Amino acid sequence: MALIKGVAMSFKVNHYFDNKVSSIGFESANGRCTSGVMSPGEYTFSTSHKELMKVVEGELVVKLPKSDEWQSFVTGTSFNVPANVSFDVKVSTPTAYLCFYS
Repeated sequence: MALIKGVAMSFKVNHYFDNKVSSIGFESANGRCTSGVMSPGEYTFSTSHKELMKVVEGELVVKLPKSDEWQSFVTGTSFNVPANVSFDVKVSTPTAYLCFYS
């Protein structure tokens, strides 16, 4: 646990898809979030909360729920995912992201 300005912080490290996706969970001033990296591949994620996904570096090609179209999100862009759904992601180059939960 880290101590920053008198506030105790804990980090939760997660690995998914045979370690091809890694994330670090933490509490920010805006609530719970994760920062992570995805290796090239295709993945299906499930949500339990609403998510705001921001691409920090790279590109995520995403098929959102109730859509048959793939959309590209590059460095500096973001997308929203509703709670309690699954969505598909294609990654062609290592990509960093930041995810905010609500």
